[in-house]
Amino acid sequence: MRYLNLDRVRGLKALRRSSSTSAPVSPEQLPLVNDHGEPHTRAAAVRNEAERLGQILGATAKTNQYGEYLSLRCWSGEPPGYTPNIEALRLLMPGAPDEVADPEQWLFLDTETTGLAGGSGTYAFLVGIAWWEGGGLEIEQFFMREYSEERSLLFALRERIAERPVLVTFNGKSFDWPLLETRYRMSRKLAPPVPRAHLDLLHPARNLWRLRLGSVRLSELERRVLGSDRGPDVLSDLIPRIYLDFVRGASPERLISVFHHNQMDLRGLAALSSRILSLLGDAENVGQDGFELFGVSRLCERRGENARARNLYEKSIASVLPTETDRAARTALARLAKRDGDTDLARELWKSMLGNSRAGYNAYEQLAIHFEHKVRQPQHALGIVREALSELRRANQASMISPTVYRRTKAEFEHRLSRLERKAGQTQLEAFEA
Repeated sequence: MRYLNLDRVRGLKALRRSSSTSAPVSPEQLPLVNDHGEPHTRAAAVRNEAERLGQILGATAKTNQYGEYLSLRCWSGEPPGYTPNIEALRLLMPGAPDEVADPEQWLFLDTETTGLAGGSGTYAFLVGIAWWEGGGLEIEQFFMREYSEERSLLFALRERIAERPVLVTFNGKSFDWPLLETRYRMSRKLAPPVPRAHLDLLHPARNLWRLRLGSVRLSELERRVLGSDRGPDVLSDLIPRIYLDFVRGASPERLISVFHHNQMDLRGLAALSSRILSLLGDAENVGQDGFELFGVSRLCERRGENARARNLYEKSIASVLPTETDRAARTALARLAKRDGDTDLARELWKSMLGNSRAGYNAYEQLAIHFEHKVRQPQHALGIVREALSELRRANQASMISPTVYRRTKAEFEHRLSRLERKAGQTQLEAFEA
């Protein structure tokens, strides 16, 4: 009679639970016996594979007061070092301290994690950092070979941030840094470090290139903005599984592509920072197309640099822009011109946009306001409103406008029409009586 091996059942259940979660698994959680009921050697095998990974990569096991972690360092001549302009930086970080312009204070950061959604069950198993040194980029990667090495990895990272307290990331404010702060707090031993400043390049990249590219993934920006091609690269979606397979005893060779991916992200991040800041500092000469000029002009307007924003809006309009972007640029330039009292320019811009579009109906409205209040010609304003209502009806009949937008816009113009008719009638009566 064969008896059920309870140790083996418990081991298989532990393995099944570990397969269904995104958290790393320590060797102690793996099955204790093999299929024949003999002592299992997988925990030892995992440790051997971790040692072999270090040998393959040329990485070194480092030790601090919290234990060991794996460290890999390398240097890249590309991209070359870059010294940012403080005024360009302040377009992105209003009120930034002066030391933010010191590239020796910068620390580029990118993580590889056990899950892409974040949350308290997600671990940063590989943390890559980089800084300008020797005319190029020095890269250091901290790797957690097993769960027990997390504290030592976090302690090493905290030391580096103390040395270079200006973080530079791509989507780091929303993902990487909140995740790391969570891991520090959950360690119950280490307080999260406090960077002096945090420059996240995702949002300026969206301002500058999303209209043209659609996607602003870092690899896409490298290829289509920076003109560089990564070549073969592991898909980000596969990275968590590659690591989880490794901590369960799989061969470490697949992790090589993950380390390489992280290094390329850091090089791409450094190159992108140089491109964005050089563009913000001198878009008039560095800008390659109307989209970039339009993106910088929006940032300038947001920060109150209206004179420069106007100049860049004009340059972007003079270039070849798609219709919707061109309308947005004209609307913004007209808004600034009106604010500066340049009514002639504003009026010409509004006239150039009339038609069935959001910008077009806004232009009708602005022209009506201009002739009613600025020029004191309510009859002219009345004609503009009637023209707008005629355009609305034509667009509605041709199904060129959604019913909801049609009803709302029509109600707004009809309200203005009623008021202008009363005002125009009163003006005519006063003129007749005079």
